[in-house]
Amino acid sequence: MNLANLRPKSSVLDKAINKGKSEVSLSIFALLFSEIVQYSQKNCNSVADLSDKLHKLGMDVGSRLLDLYVFREKNSKRETKLINMLLFIKTTLWKTLFGKEIDKLEHANDDEKTYYIIETDAVINKYISVPKDKGSLNPSIFVAGIIESFLTLSGFPCKVTAHYHKGTTYMCKFEDYVISRDKQLD
Repeated sequence: MNLANLRPKSSVLDKAINKGKSEVSLSIFALLFSEIVQYSQKNCNSVADLSDKLHKLGMDVGSRLLDLYVFREKNSKRETKLINMLLFIKTTLWKTLFGKEIDKLEHANDDEKTYYIIETDAVINKYISVPKDKGSLNPSIFVAGIIESFLTLSGFPCKVTAHYHKGTTYMCKFEDYVISRDKQLD
């Protein structure tokens, strides 16, 4: 009798969840994202509708990313300071999503509630060509949804929009109480 036949074979379900390949092929990502944009264009009457759909899809992805991060990183601490959370997004989250850090993180001079996340060469815009009739569409609104969901569900409610400025700029406008709470923690 062969003992190897008696031992149950391991399946995918038996493997640890945090193991696996951490990189996705850029061409597969570009294909998948272009299909998401094309799918979202169906039943849209305007560029604003399409932007809203992409933003909502990004928010769904952001909430799942936060769940996955919390599940995988059992020893991590919950960030309570806004700047620490933004630095976490700048480094850890962006490396997870795109394999590199964000180029710049800036605080607005005229508004203490506004921060800018600046990416000079956004991967998400690289392989999407926006038609002339949808000229004001910025596909990075999808990533803005990811950032907004991640921040809001982490206790830093905000609105995040994507703009073409110095590459792609994500403008994060936080609620008043987030800023006042942050000042109290100093």
